[in-house]
Amino acid sequence: MEVICLQTEAFYALVDELYERLKEKEKFDDKWVDGEEAMRLLNVKSKTTMQSLRDEGKVRFSQPQPRIILYDRDSINDYLEKHAKETF
Repeated sequence: MEVICLQTEAFYALVDELYERLKEKEKFDDKWVDGEEAMRLLNVKSKTTMQSLRDEGKVRFSQPQPRIILYDRDSINDYLEKHAKETF
């Protein structure tokens, strides 16, 4: 077994670098989400509701193949922010 010793500052710099790289990768990989993930993010139980959101142009989507619909994660977050209520 090998033991690697790092100074505290070097350790935290390494952790910060790893965090930034993972965050960039997540942004790239998760631009488009499937219907199930979109429904989970919006707390929607019905595919009909998702169809309505698409038809009304409230959530951006892409249909690369006839039976595959992907939703733009940023569009979902914008929709949620638009309907957020401020606290008192």
